[in-house]
Amino acid sequence: MKIKNGFAKRNIAGSNIVVPVGKNAGEFNAMITLNDTGSFLWDIFQKDITVDRAVELITAEYDVAPEKAREDIEKFVALLQDNNLME
Repeated sequence: MKIKNGFAKRNIAGSNIVVPVGKNAGEFNAMITLNDTGSFLWDIFQKDITVDRAVELITAEYDVAPEKAREDIEKFVALLQDNNLME
């Protein structure tokens, strides 16, 4: 799984914001605000990785049980897929 190209994450006044760029700017009329964990996930899904690998990475970075991490990652991925942000 990988986030589609055409979106840029920026830190603006302490907030992690994702905005569409290029042709996506006309097709996706929104802005996404991410918390620190969401920002971490956004960054790791810039590459094509599996949920299993994402669980490994997030549990190495944060003090979270693998089961809870998987549940939260699957929700995050579903939200991205629902909004057509994943390849």
